[in-house]
Amino acid sequence: MTVLLMTPPMTQLNTPYPATAYLTGFLRSRGYEAVQRDPAIELFLEMMTAPALDIIRQHVEENFEHFEDDELPDVIFNFLAEFERYHLTVEPAIRFLQGKDPSLAMRINTRRFLPEGPAFDAIAEMEAVSGDVLQAAFGNLGVQDKAKYLATLFINDLSNVITQGVDPYFEVSRYGEKLAAANPSFDNLYDTLMGEPSFSSEILEQLVEMYLEDTQPSVVALTVPFPGNMLGALRIAQTCKAINPDIPIVIGGGFVNTELRALKDPRVFEFIDFICLDDGERPLITLLEYFEGKREIDDLVRTYFLAEDENGQPYVHLNQNTELHDIPQSEVGAPIYDGLPLNDYLSLCEMLNPMHRIWSDGRWNKLTIAHGCYWRKCSFCDVSLDYIDRYDTAGADALVDRIVELVEETGQTGFHFVDEALPPKTLFAFAKRLIERGVVISWWGNIRFERTFSPARCQLLADSGCIAVSGGLEVASDRLLKLMKKGVSVERVAHVTKAFSDAGIMVHAYLMYGFPTQTEQETIDSLEMVRQMMEQGCFQSAYWHRFVATIHSPIGINPEQFGITLAERPEILFAENDVDFTDPTGTNHEMLGEGLRKAIYNYMHGIGFDQPMSFWFNEPVTRTSMKKDLISKAISNFILSNEE
Repeated sequence: MTVLLMTPPMTQLNTPYPATAYLTGFLRSRGYEAVQRDPAIELFLEMMTAPALDIIRQHVEENFEHFEDDELPDVIFNFLAEFERYHLTVEPAIRFLQGKDPSLAMRINTRRFLPEGPAFDAIAEMEAVSGDVLQAAFGNLGVQDKAKYLATLFINDLSNVITQGVDPYFEVSRYGEKLAAANPSFDNLYDTLMGEPSFSSEILEQLVEMYLEDTQPSVVALTVPFPGNMLGALRIAQTCKAINPDIPIVIGGGFVNTELRALKDPRVFEFIDFICLDDGERPLITLLEYFEGKREIDDLVRTYFLAEDENGQPYVHLNQNTELHDIPQSEVGAPIYDGLPLNDYLSLCEMLNPMHRIWSDGRWNKLTIAHGCYWRKCSFCDVSLDYIDRYDTAGADALVDRIVELVEETGQTGFHFVDEALPPKTLFAFAKRLIERGVVISWWGNIRFERTFSPARCQLLADSGCIAVSGGLEVASDRLLKLMKKGVSVERVAHVTKAFSDAGIMVHAYLMYGFPTQTEQETIDSLEMVRQMMEQGCFQSAYWHRFVATIHSPIGINPEQFGITLAERPEILFAENDVDFTDPTGTNHEMLGEGLRKAIYNYMHGIGFDQPMSFWFNEPVTRTSMKKDLISKAISNFILSNEE
């Protein structure tokens, strides 16, 4: 039995999403023939060719034939006006971003080789504030990085041409996301799938036909990690069924696990046959045993399928089977990457910030140190779901063994640990094992900014190869941090992040605004705390997220404990996650959000620290109540206490 595993478009362009690699390794360890493909990266590369741009121009000209030049969107106008240059340079730019033609950097840096559309306006905007930002960021010798940044802007322009002029569902990191995300009805997705295929979906169909011909699978399994993968998954399934109506098609992944837990619409099963929830190893292998005749359908684990009631009417049935346990982390094995085009991924530089760029730059082997979260208390988090609630770790030695296997297979020594929060005890043991065994890697991942990360332990992590960490500062308000059960204080976060930074480890902070009962005063004070911490070098990169209540979090389950009222929800037939709510505090979070994002963008580029808080907002805001030296004093006291 051959299982073909695929990641639908779109995820990341710089590295494979790890789900199929994990499942490929696991299935092979159990004796199954498993092969994998990544149609996401291959779809993108097919669209970024000179022949594809000819087709894209035809679509654009047809779609905008009745528009005057001054009515065209800027990116469309520039594409048509500079088409010959786009046509000439698109394939060289892609090869450069794949690391296959580094000498092209010198030509790109002249600013005369690539056509420059609206994406390049960001450079002019920054230069208006702080002078030659490219010189400041890259100097005279950062030739490759500077060219990578310019080529990334070029790719962003072309991607926007496709989205605005050809295919509204296409985006570089998502694909028809709004059709699926928290959508209680399947109607939008269904109508799209029943309609005329788009430009990108036609290419996707051709790729899938090739995969089926090459691999001759008995089963097709698709991972759907995000809402922006669901349209692509169903397009792939639709193509597979058109070629072979009898081939079983299975889906699972993060979006399914989070948002399809109340699925009722039987039309979903016109495209697929089975949907697996939570960790895929046990449900998938049980399903394969069912296909082989070794199990009954009632044995399936956390699996949806279409059944019939006593009147012969179809309904969506979820088979739980709690008797079969999940596969322990110690037994899932190492990911296997063969079948994925490791040399074809693109290293992008999306922002002039060394920490922020690592999400899109470089080829990272993705691993987990542990399943679930060791803390699992945060009130905004989906702590009731398996991916958070069930904590299980394989141990430091097993992890280092897997790393050695992956380095040998891929030739890559970069690792991104994708845990919800890296468990400190296992993390420190892992770092010691790396050093003891002389395993040289570079790694990064997500942590909680807790007191156990002392300066000495941060240095241990740095010595083992840690280059960066990310973690949640969230609201930067002690009252609200306590309400969300984060288990940290603002001063504690300042201490920990400074310890990481002093050890040479870059730090990214996740920030949140709009939390229940958060006032304007608390939001402005939070921004002031962030300003001080970034100015003091505690962290180098950050991002403000608007708080969203989800149905699987303590806030969604018990909103009254947080002073809010949930909006009445429609009947859920398809996806369910985000839920609207009423906060009696009445803070204007929309207005504040724009200013927060503007401020953090400038802080990440090292500018704007001297501006008053009011500078970033379009409307008058309250003055901060924070002392200007609060963080600097906290850090000084922390350093003195450690010296003693």
